[in-house]
Formats: sequence, structure tokens, C-alpha cells
Amino acid sequence: MESFGARRGRRARPPRRRASLRAALALVAVAGVTAGGTVYVKGRARPAAVAVSSAAAPTVTASAGAGEEASVREPATADRSALLSAAMAQVEVPPGARVSAAVLAPGSGESAVYGDASFDTASIVKVDILAALLLQAQDAGRRLTAPERAYATKMIENSDNASATALWRTIGRAAGLDAANARFGLTETSGGEGGLWGLTRTTAADQLVLLQQVFGERSKLSAASRTYLQGLMKSVEPDQRWGVSAAAEGTSWALKNGWLPRGTTGLWDVNSIGRVTVDGTDYLVAVLSDGTASQARGITLVEAAAKAAVGVFGDA
Repeated sequence: MESFGARRGRRARPPRRRASLRAALALVAVAGVTAGGTVYVKGRARPAAVAVSSAAAPTVTASAGAGEEASVREPATADRSALLSAAMAQVEVPPGARVSAAVLAPGSGESAVYGDASFDTASIVKVDILAALLLQAQDAGRRLTAPERAYATKMIENSDNASATALWRTIGRAAGLDAANARFGLTETSGGEGGLWGLTRTTAADQLVLLQQVFGERSKLSAASRTYLQGLMKSVEPDQRWGVSAAAEGTSWALKNGWLPRGTTGLWDVNSIGRVTVDGTDYLVAVLSDGTASQARGITLVEAAAKAAVGVFGDA
């Protein structure tokens, strides 16, 4: 179920803590460890998040003779963002519509981003709302209550708006979401004012940071919290299993979609975030779009962008 904001105009307020993607990807080497081994990353380190680069780690070789310095051999690497830009040039974007995509391969630490514009979240913010609730519960040393769990299930699996509104109030609305996101490392996301959670603003790159909190071990969320949230994202109802899942193999995905018709223009926001698995490799993918004439056209655009994003890892 999704109908939030159908008669609301676009909120003009720019996101708080807005930071340019270029600044977020400034060249600063940071080392981190994932399930796939050591990951070398570039970008300003965000709290409990990994800002990744398309560069592989350099290889250090021992010197042949005693007293000689070790040599560093830089391997050939692919510019994933350049590949993604080329792939997106082949995606049909309707006149007046916009799309942005971001993808991360957690095992290697390589990533690609296309576009740095801000978009309405629509219902993909429901993942963020639940992540904030779980973080608050951890801080309080408690489990979610039975009503909270019931709301969470309906909010993620069925995209129920009333449940989202109930949990939005529980976390403290925009202020609560923004406080959690500051700890998660999101810098380009700003909670919607009042009850307008669907008008939260974000970028595709920031959604990768959120997805790392949901699926990565270097997270503010406990293993139990991550497993719980992942399970709900693997169980969305059948008519909502579109979006980034188009890039996955079979049922190897966990996702949340958002769709929102704008009352002032009649145009649609259509978004999708999640994890997909292709050839045994996991990818975190976020695709945001707006300005399509219908939800169906938005879904087509988002799915084409998701395939393009994951596809850039097949050539190098």
C-alpha cells in the first residue's frame, strides 16, 4: 500500500547537512575490513560507514635484497563510475524525468555513483525509520515491543503508511531520524517535517551508506537488528518485488521500494534500494527517480538503471 503525499506539493527546503558527493568522495585513504578481506577506500570516513572507491588495494611486494625498500605495485583498476555513466547513457530517461544510481560491491569495496541530486524518498525511508527505531531500542537496552514489531512488519513487507506514521512518531519524527542518521554516517539526508516522512530528502550515495548499516558488519546496528531488518526486506509482498530485484538472480534480493504521485504535477517519484546477488557476489544498489508520467514508467526506468549499475562489475 502506498499513497503518501499524493496531494502534497514538493517541499522546497534543501536537505540539512547537505554535502556534495565530490567532497564525500575526496581522496583520503582509509582501511577497513569486510567479510571479503581488507578493503581500501577513499572518501571522508563516515561514522560506522565505509565510503568506498573504485580502486583496488595496491600490492606490496618484498624487496629482493636485504636493506632494500619494499616496492608498491599498483594494479590496473576500472573506473566504475565512468563505466556507469556510459551504461546510463544507454538507459531511456523520459523527457523531464531524472534518475540517479549508486552501487557497491561490499566484498571488494568498489563502488560507482551516477548523479548527486537530491530526491524525495517516498517509502524507501521506511527502512531508515526502522533502523532508527532499532538503534534507539539498542541504546535503551530493550527489545522492540509487540506493537512496534507489528508496525515494522506491515511497514516494510506491505509498505503500510499508517504503520510508518506510528513508528515515525515513536522515533521522534524528523529530529529522531536525523539524529540516527548522523550516527549512521548519512550526510545528505534530511527528515521530512511533521508527519511528512515520505518527503524526506536523500541522495543515491547516502542510501548506500544506509544500506551498509543494514547489511554490513561495520554498523551501529547489532547483528540481531540487522538480521531482523534484512528478513523483512526479503519478504515484501509479491506485487512490490520490482526495482533493484531486476538485477538479481531469482529470489536473491532484499529490498524496499517507494512510489509517490505528486499532486501539483501528476508526475511520479519511484525509488528502490536493497541488496542483490549476481554470480555469487552481493551488491548494494540504490536507484532514485522522479518526473515520470506514471508509476509503471518509473519502475521501468529504475529497473533499467539497477541493471546498468550492477552490470558495470561484469567487464573488469
